[in-house]
Amino acid sequence: MRTLKYLLILCLAISSYDLAAQIDSTLFRRTTKDTTKVLMNMDAIYNRPFLSVSKLPVAVGGYVEANWQHQGTNGVSEGHQFQMRRLTLFLGSSIYKKIKFLSEIEFEDGTKEINIEFASVDVELHPLLNFRGGIVMNPIGAFNQNHDGPKWEFIDRPISATEMLPATWSNVGFGLFGKLYKKNWVYAYETYLTNGFDDKIISNSQNKTFLPASKLNPNRFEESSNGQALITTKVAVKNRKIGELGLSYMGGVFNKFQDDGINLNKKRRVDVWAIDFNTTLRATKTYITTEWAFVNVDIPDTYTQQYGNKQAGGFVDFVQPVIRRNIFGFTRSVVNAVFRFEYVDWNIGKFTENGASIREDVISIMPGLSWRPFPQTVFRLNYRYKWQTDILGNPPAKTGGFQFGFSSYF
Repeated sequence: MRTLKYLLILCLAISSYDLAAQIDSTLFRRTTKDTTKVLMNMDAIYNRPFLSVSKLPVAVGGYVEANWQHQGTNGVSEGHQFQMRRLTLFLGSSIYKKIKFLSEIEFEDGTKEINIEFASVDVELHPLLNFRGGIVMNPIGAFNQNHDGPKWEFIDRPISATEMLPATWSNVGFGLFGKLYKKNWVYAYETYLTNGFDDKIISNSQNKTFLPASKLNPNRFEESSNGQALITTKVAVKNRKIGELGLSYMGGVFNKFQDDGINLNKKRRVDVWAIDFNTTLRATKTYITTEWAFVNVDIPDTYTQQYGNKQAGGFVDFVQPVIRRNIFGFTRSVVNAVFRFEYVDWNIGKFTENGASIREDVISIMPGLSWRPFPQTVFRLNYRYKWQTDILGNPPAKTGGFQFGFSSYF
């Protein structure tokens, strides 16, 4: 009987293995990109690899980022630092023909932050008229929508996108989007009404005008801080041979001006304009992408001049492939030489007392190398050198150091 029991266990194990092998080979498949269409930054939320199971309408995916860094400011360093930057999960579903659902959930710094960055239903009515509702990614600039780590050759996200603009800025709302194809040209637009910013952009621990502070308010996913809608709209045009140009605007009232019908203050606005462009030089295969933004905030007269009412900044990336060949058995390997220039001015203006320029700006350069053994996985080696100048224009604090890490879809 004992021998028979062992034989039954062995048979079950073999059959389970065979069944698992069948499932692995017949049910699971990786979705592929449609290379016949001209993809734009607005397509980034769907331009990702997904794993689907047989004929089930649900697909899953995600990406991971981890790195090491050793940096110091004015000669003072915290030594070797290992970081698990992000683990992001995608879940999508084809609910019905022309009706899709997609969500993006991100775990940052282990589980220090857990955010729903995107969770919306898209309904296709016409190529020029599509509905989107839920938690939407506000399309200000290009990086906010196209932020996935595996798509970039740099470990750090741009300073202008994370410290001047609120990177991965999303809100609850509704909107419309569409495209028009004309031979080598594509024209596109997006426009949304969502919940918006709050008083934290000028009342925060940074002690300056700081738009990302509103990301710390989880209530923006269930209510508006002041009952006013934030409007975000973008128009873009792309040519297959030239590149893509985008112009975007985001604005609305940020302060709580009324409570139970009683006026507390006047309505104060925040307005943001952004321009982005990307292209590939055909002769050298050099990829160039840039984004610049301008921020206006209606600051109360009672606030000191360290709270800037005008901000501006952006970045430009250069990615130059230098090696394309088989490396360690990876037949599609590409090694790139990369360079990023960044500039942000958090306080544009002059002191009222003496007419001297208000500083508080940062300049950063990041040369580096990246290796893509496969298009969806990247290893990155960057060196950052940054000059940070305070509001009075004292000699800048200088930060320098190396970073090494990887990012990959899965």
